[in-house]
Amino acid sequence: MILVGNQRGGAKNLANHLLSQDNEHVEVHEIRGFASDDLHGAFHEAYAMSKGTRCKQFLFSLSLNPPAQERVKTPIFEEAISKVETKLGLENQPRAIVFHEKEGRRHAHVVWSRINAEEMKAVQLSYSHRKLQEVSREIYLEHGWKLPKGIADHSKSDPRNFTLDEWQQAKRQGQDPRAIKTALQDAWAISDNKAAFENALKERGFILARGDRRGFVVLDQGGNIHALGKKTVGATAKDVRNRLGDPKELMSLEDARVEHSRMMQETLSRLDRDLEAQKEKQLERYEKQKADLIARQQEERQKLFEAIEARQQEETKARQEKFRSGIGGFWDKLRGEHKRIQSQNEKEAYESLMRDRQQKDQLIFQQLEQRRALDAMRRREEERFEAQHRDLEADRKTYAEPDLNPDKTDQNRQEVINARKTQEEERQRMPERQLDR
Repeated sequence: MILVGNQRGGAKNLANHLLSQDNEHVEVHEIRGFASDDLHGAFHEAYAMSKGTRCKQFLFSLSLNPPAQERVKTPIFEEAISKVETKLGLENQPRAIVFHEKEGRRHAHVVWSRINAEEMKAVQLSYSHRKLQEVSREIYLEHGWKLPKGIADHSKSDPRNFTLDEWQQAKRQGQDPRAIKTALQDAWAISDNKAAFENALKERGFILARGDRRGFVVLDQGGNIHALGKKTVGATAKDVRNRLGDPKELMSLEDARVEHSRMMQETLSRLDRDLEAQKEKQLERYEKQKADLIARQQEERQKLFEAIEARQQEETKARQEKFRSGIGGFWDKLRGEHKRIQSQNEKEAYESLMRDRQQKDQLIFQQLEQRRALDAMRRREEERFEAQHRDLEADRKTYAEPDLNPDKTDQNRQEVINARKTQEEERQRMPERQLDR
C-alpha cells in the first residue's frame, strides 16, 4: 500500500479533517496512549505536551492507501502500521487510527504524538520518506501486489548503487528468487518497448542480452541467467519478440558477462575505498576519544592528588596538636604520655599513607580498565574492517570471471565461436553419417 506521511501541527484542523463527513463512512478505530477518548481531546493533549518543548510539528500523520482492486482486511492495516512504527521509532507513542471509506475504496489514517513524555522531547524522524517507501515496497512484495511504477526504490535495487552497509546486508540476506521474479515482472509491466525495458532492468541491476541459442535472457546481480518467458515475466515468447524486436541487436551473453564483471569490479573498488574512508574516520574518532579520556583521567588524578595532599596536611596538623606545650608538655614527657602520643601518631600516619596509596591505586586501576576497554574496542573495529576487506576481496574474485584482460577475453570469445562452429558442422553431418550406416 502507498504510505504518505508528514510532520505537522494544527491539531484542531487535523481532527476536523479526519472526522469530515465528506467521506461515506468514518470509523475511529483506535485511540491509544491518550487520556481522552476522542480525536479533538487526544490531539489537544499532544499540543499541550508540546508546549513543554520547542517542537512545533508535534504530530506525525500517515495515510495508508492499498491497491484499489484489493480487499485489504483490518489486521493487514494494523500490521502495516506496526511496521511503520518500528521503522520510524514511534513504538509506544500515543496514536489514533481512523478508517475512511469513499467511492468504493477504504483507506486509513494514523496520527502519532511525537512528544516523548518521559524525556520531554520530540522523536527524531530522519529520512521518513525513504523509510516509508521501504516499508511500502515490503508490503507490496509480501502480499504479491503489483508494484506501482513510482514505488520502486531504484537506488537500492541496483547493487552498483549500494552503500557498503547495503552491500553487506544484501550478502547476508542472499538473493531471493521471488524478489528477482517480482523485479523482472515489475520491469516488464512498466515497459512498452525494448528501450524502456532495458532501462527498467538496469535500474534494478539486471542486463538484457542475447541468449547463446536463441531469444532473450537477463543477467541478474549475481551473474545468473534468466530466460524471458511465462515463468519470469508472464509473457509468451511471441509477446516478448513483439515488444523487444530482434535479439540479434543485443549484446551477446559473453559480452554481457564481461560488462557485468567490469561494472561490479568498479563497484567493489568504490566500496573498498568507502571502507578505507570509514576506517580512517573511525581511527580519528578513536584517537579523539582516547585523547579526551586521557585528559579527563588526568583531571581526575589531579583532583584526587590535591584532595589527598590537603587531607594529609589537615591530619598532620591534627596529630601535631595532640602534643601539649609548656609545663603540660614537660609533664607529659616525664610520665611517658608524649611517647605514647608520638607512637599513636606514627601508627595513624602509616595507616593514612596506606589509605591514600590504596585510593590512588584504585583510581589508577579504574582508569587502566577504561583505556583497556577503549583499546579493545579499537582492536575489534580493526578486526571488523579487516574482515570486511577480505569479504570485498573475495567478492572481487567472484566477479572477476570471465577474465577482464581484453586479449584473453577476445581469445576466449574466439574459442567459444570456434567450438560452436564445430558443433554446428557436426550436427549438419549427422544425417549423412546415419545414411552411411
